[in-house]
Amino acid sequence: MSIYKIGVLYGGGIGPEIVGSSVNVLKETTRKFMREIEFEFLEFPMGWASIKAYNDPLPDITKKGLEKIHGWLMGPHDSSSYPDEHRISNRNPSGELRHYFDLYSNIRPSRNFPGTKSLVGKADFIILRENSEGFLSDRNMYKGVGECMVTPEIALVTGVFTRKAIERISHEAFKLAMARRKKVTIVHKANVIKYAFELFRDVCYEVGEKNYPEVEINDFHIDAMTAHLVRRAQDFDVIVTENLFGDILSDLVGELVGSLGLSPSLNTNGTQAMAQATHGSAPDIAGQNIANPTSMLLSTVMLLKWLSTKHKERKLDGIANMIEHAVFRIVAEGTTTRDLGGSASTSEFIEAVINNLKEIEETI
Repeated sequence: MSIYKIGVLYGGGIGPEIVGSSVNVLKETTRKFMREIEFEFLEFPMGWASIKAYNDPLPDITKKGLEKIHGWLMGPHDSSSYPDEHRISNRNPSGELRHYFDLYSNIRPSRNFPGTKSLVGKADFIILRENSEGFLSDRNMYKGVGECMVTPEIALVTGVFTRKAIERISHEAFKLAMARRKKVTIVHKANVIKYAFELFRDVCYEVGEKNYPEVEINDFHIDAMTAHLVRRAQDFDVIVTENLFGDILSDLVGELVGSLGLSPSLNTNGTQAMAQATHGSAPDIAGQNIANPTSMLLSTVMLLKWLSTKHKERKLDGIANMIEHAVFRIVAEGTTTRDLGGSASTSEFIEAVINNLKEIEETI
């Protein structure tokens, strides 16, 4: 039997509901169909519960514990409501984990689901977000958060672009494209932020043309790209960009293809990985059993596929496919939560996923 240690960070708002849903589905899948695989779930403190227990939303016990496991599920967090001492001068928990583990690659797929309404028709592409620097200044400093107040009326923020970071995210983009439709689109703003984005754009081209000649490459300014995604989203395959632009674009396309509640993501550095729903903590609906768990569940699927490749464990890929196909099936048949116009509760949706696992056992 293969045993995989999976970290669980429930977070705040709807975090305990959607992360708990993923844990339950994994338990049921292995119990029913894949007893050769065992997941050992290790819970680590994060968020408000951690502030109360450790006076820290992400204590060292969590970071040190995650160093020793195979991957983890990161719940959303309501960091905007944290006390000033934890909010103003510190990274939020997900930002701190990306920084601490150098999870430089943020993979955010977007595709339309059968049974849901896409504003852009059929689309299937990936936004690859460089996670370690760029214009999200809480990630790009060795210490500090890259912002300062010169006077009460003047704020400065620092963006950082390095060849090392651009090269490694470029390689990730082209590797993804080689396994898909062999198209990479670079998104930048080199027409006005010349040094930083010319470096980003040109290094991406350099990596692609030198190492991946089969891949078609093009580039667009960020403002033009938003229009292209609305008008012809189906034309894109892998989109690579810096941190802030990637954050914005992935929220846009999540809604364009159906709902942000369907949008998964995976953060990785090649040796560690963190599954994380693209959306936030939605504190206004927390505890009501109405949150859509799909984004977290499909992020968990991405983690399983990543682990399958890393550890050459095909059964993990089988588990991932079973869960993914079950989600697609029940959504196509009309079992959806309220954000998609349905009436299913969180627990009813997960129950439907578990029940549908039986019908696709042959995928393994």
